Amino acid sequence: MRSTSRFTSEFPLWRQLLRRSLSGLLLLLAITWAAPQAQALQGAFGSHDPSTIVKDGDKYWVFTTGQGIYGMYSTDLVNWTPGPRPVFPNNTFPSWITAKVPGFAGIFWAPECVFMNGKYHLYYSCSTFGSRVSAIGLVTNVTLDPASPSYNWVDQGEVVSSNNGSAANAIDPGIFRDASNNLWMTYGSFFGGIRNVQLDAGTGKILAGATQYAVANGGVEAAYVKQNGAYYYLFINRGACCQGAASTYYIQVGRSLSPSGPFLDKSGADLNNNGGTTLLSASGRYRGPGHTGIFEENGTAYFTHHYYDSYDRGNPKLGIGKLTWDAAGWPEVTRDWLAPAATPGAAVRYTVATAPGTAGLVWQARDCTGTAGTAIEQAARTGSTCQQWDFTALGNGDYKITSAVGGQAVGVASCSDANGALLQLGSYSGQECEQFHIDRASDGSLVFSSLNGNRAVEVPFASANPGVQLGLFDYNGCACQRWNLTPAAAPLATAARTALTGISIYPIPASGGTFTLDLSGRKVAGAITVEVLDLQGRVVYRRVVANPQATVAVEAGLLPGLFLVQVRQGAGLFTQKLTVL
Repeated sequence: MRSTSRFTSEFPLWRQLLRRSLSGLLLLLAITWAAPQAQALQGAFGSHDPSTIVKDGDKYWVFTTGQGIYGMYSTDLVNWTPGPRPVFPNNTFPSWITAKVPGFAGIFWAPECVFMNGKYHLYYSCSTFGSRVSAIGLVTNVTLDPASPSYNWVDQGEVVSSNNGSAANAIDPGIFRDASNNLWMTYGSFFGGIRNVQLDAGTGKILAGATQYAVANGGVEAAYVKQNGAYYYLFINRGACCQGAASTYYIQVGRSLSPSGPFLDKSGADLNNNGGTTLLSASGRYRGPGHTGIFEENGTAYFTHHYYDSYDRGNPKLGIGKLTWDAAGWPEVTRDWLAPAATPGAAVRYTVATAPGTAGLVWQARDCTGTAGTAIEQAARTGSTCQQWDFTALGNGDYKITSAVGGQAVGVASCSDANGALLQLGSYSGQECEQFHIDRASDGSLVFSSLNGNRAVEVPFASANPGVQLGLFDYNGCACQRWNLTPAAAPLATAARTALTGISIYPIPASGGTFTLDLSGRKVAGAITVEVLDLQGRVVYRRVVANPQATVAVEAGLLPGLFLVQVRQGAGLFTQKLTVL
């Protein structure tokens, strides 16, 4: 939630609209808390101004604007559950806030959470609409788990405050580190623009005597800084938030060789002079994207933001996109998790397999006929054409899926949106029951959901039997609702090969991607090829050992996750799943 009027008297009607938007948001949050249902696909409900994702144990946490600071967690980055209580329950926030921001009613804006010095540091904003009388505060906790006996938010007081005579408005904190590991905060709004200032790494407060650098101006807010390579990238918002599907918020970016600026866009314009290269704006159902956060894990960068869902009455939701960097070092964000086709608009052919932990079967057009009405079932992998599927990106993470045999599209029988509805082939007409949204889970597997009801594609009852027809069900995180895609043109790991025996791997799980191959039982001498594949079937490590000894140490430098180790020798193949801690 933002103080989005430029001056107190400049946009009185807008301010009234914002107040009404706030009331609607608070009602939505109240409903969400009263009935904490798992509403994950295409965005978690009640999320506005989300903090950067922070992880505690096996849970990912996000904090957002709301009464007492609203939080929600996930174990897979797909399904999000409201926290059991706000950071400040029952409106018992620190008393110093009222002295700094008279009239503050406990609705905290735009929190940011980082882990440092053994504690979670939660920064938050206190203000009222149309005012620059604001403050940024800080609380700390050793855990984010409310069930832990150590759970306790400790007030650390004010970080910075502002009044009607201040140069910048003290809201929207963002925390980052520079190349020398110095701690910085970016903050500010329409009132005076954005400032970057160095913090004391020990206290998390502003460093004594630190200079406050003006880095962006001209109707700007919701700033966030991310270093990549030699550059610091400043993400900002312009436009109007808080008006549901009518919001005009959009995200821009500029970069600098220094955290103090100047930050320039692709054309060389300074963000202090209305510059900014637009990165993310309204597209389809996703209106008014705002409040950047970047979370990186296992080589994947997740770009978090809120958006207003025009398909769902303009409700604010959490959006998670894929962040990459182009050849010139500029960020690119997409909601399409699959690799783009070489030719725009073309399809990419894949084999679709059930996620590890299930039967390891693949999608198949039943009887391999590919005719309309044919069921889509799971079957043992054969490499046949009827087990290959063409994915055509429709934008915003939505896809048309067609069978490589016959060209018929995957759809939901009778266009049903009910639990248990079954998948079958048919002529593509562009209906929502013939389109699927793809989300990426934290383990790299994918979740498919039908656009006509938002339910996930699954193997009914988690069956491990071939021949079971695929269907829809509410997302519950089951491995039977997770899928791995392998380019169909890639050779199958087991095709035309014999089992290579006398090999084992230890330890499992492996730590830091280091493990040992025990070849002492191998009967055939000669060179071996060692490969490690990730969940997408990509080779992330490859080594040819010309004269292997009884044991071979492999230092693959893998991030935590699940991988497949392959050892090849001639026509022989050994495979083993490997968990890396």
